Amino acid sequence: MASVLVINSGSSSLKYALMDPAQDAPMADGIVERIGESVGRVTHRADGDKQVFDEPVPEHGAAFARVQALLESSRAMADAGPLTAVGHRVVHGGSAFSEPAVVDDGVLAAIESVVPLAPLHNPANLLGIRAAMEAYPNSPHVAVFDTAFHATLPQEAYTYALDSKVAAEHQFRRYGFHGTSHKYVTRTAAQYLGIELDRIDLVSLHLGNGASACAVRGGHSVETSMGVSPLEGLVMGTRTGDIDPAVIFTLAAEGMSVPQIDTLLNRGSGLKGLCGDNDMRSVQRRAEQGDEAADLARNVFVHRVKKYLGAYLAVLGRADAVVFTAGVGENDVWVREHVCEGLRGLGVEIDRKANASVLRGQVADISAPESPVRVLVVPTNEEREIAVQAVDLVG
Repeated sequence: MASVLVINSGSSSLKYALMDPAQDAPMADGIVERIGESVGRVTHRADGDKQVFDEPVPEHGAAFARVQALLESSRAMADAGPLTAVGHRVVHGGSAFSEPAVVDDGVLAAIESVVPLAPLHNPANLLGIRAAMEAYPNSPHVAVFDTAFHATLPQEAYTYALDSKVAAEHQFRRYGFHGTSHKYVTRTAAQYLGIELDRIDLVSLHLGNGASACAVRGGHSVETSMGVSPLEGLVMGTRTGDIDPAVIFTLAAEGMSVPQIDTLLNRGSGLKGLCGDNDMRSVQRRAEQGDEAADLARNVFVHRVKKYLGAYLAVLGRADAVVFTAGVGENDVWVREHVCEGLRGLGVEIDRKANASVLRGQVADISAPESPVRVLVVPTNEEREIAVQAVDLVG
């Protein structure tokens, strides 16, 4: 049995999962939260048990040492045997990485070089990688990049109509994110539909607190909604998505600082900015109770998704499927129905009964029988995808 420890390191958190790449569910998993605060929280699930500890976790090294101790005291780790690899989620790989990479000094330097493009993510990813390499020095460590799946974007899709010298100097281009998720659901959809991966054309809608759309032709990403950063594109939990840059100029001219604008667009906008709540479940409850702000928020969210879906169907020219995935995409019946509403002319039509009967964690076809384009709900599994890519790389 292959075993991969998958690490997703954030600025104040560290998620982990011990995976057998052949299985959907982790053998053990958990999260360390509030790293660097006076009291952190460690949640660990293994051997059919869940443990929660409130304790100081001063930095990422201490967080990983705690994770290592919990894992090595579990039956799951003993059953898994020696680690085949440690797989790391890395948000931004810039233009350097179109595939996962075994971590060495050169890879670390390359990840560091694109910190200006992902200042909230890559530094934290590096902290997690270094802590894990210290804890497991004899295991191969593999970096799997959110941006890698989108390395196949054609030049006309990734190029901004910005002064080319300025763009080149600052590495400004469309990179795209959620690539691990889009790749996983593309392969799963192809298997479900019985279509060869290199022949499938689809639109993948990763809808969660972070949200992005991806047009896939022949199994490869050819267009995606996120850009230099994860801010562009769809409306998200706290991010604006697409917005006229003149808004930024006006705010700056009226005295708002760059950090304040950054916080506004990334952390104080989206659903939260529209109605004060970034969780779609809460937004839906409020909207159903007659809250006008929440109703507007969900309608703005759906309108943007529908607009991108229509655009990506036009980019592809044809599609085998539209795929809904991630927290909102997998679980929100209302969002799926209203995104697809009125798209019969584009070949997309759902069966309302099938849409309302989706079982959590299961791949489901919610298309109407006469719909030329299949509409699928495909649960994403980024941890498993990272484990698969890590094992494929190290053999």
